[in-house]
Amino acid sequence: VGTGQLQIQFEELKRRLDAEGLFDSKYKKELPQFPLKIRIVTSATGAAVKDILDVIKRRAPYVDVIIYSVKVQGAGAAEEISEGIDLFNRYADVDLIIVGRGGGALEDLWAFNEEIVARAIFKSEIPVVSAVGHEIDFSISDFVADLRAATPSVAAEIAVPDQMEIKGQLAYFDKQLKQI
Repeated sequence: VGTGQLQIQFEELKRRLDAEGLFDSKYKKELPQFPLKIRIVTSATGAAVKDILDVIKRRAPYVDVIIYSVKVQGAGAAEEISEGIDLFNRYADVDLIIVGRGGGALEDLWAFNEEIVARAIFKSEIPVVSAVGHEIDFSISDFVADLRAATPSVAAEIAVPDQMEIKGQLAYFDKQLKQI
């Protein structure tokens, strides 16, 4: 029955932040090709973090991962998420930050639509991948982040190269060099 209040707030904030330039591609940082230190801002007890960790462990078990556990919905969640992003930027010895959570209704994902989170992502000197919800879910953090991942698992796949593929390529190059 019409457009809900949260959807109206989402569209208004999206228009305002876009007008300020927070979504401009000129501010997007490239992701590192071979990150060694990845930090994750999410709930330590959710399925999303398990998915991210499983993918990273399978593809690049040498990567150092630290989780900053936050509430991902409800009162205070947006503040905790932005605090985690800011904290990792203060330590600076980080290659990549993944921010996100699993899917849910617009209300469940709302913390990632808060201005405080958008501004923390925008001012991050470390590249940020937004991994909020599932393929059909979009959040303000997706537009501000350096890259949007369709799911938390996809974020991990984007973040790290597959060590088996790299080993295969190296073996191929080694064989080619020996034939010269």
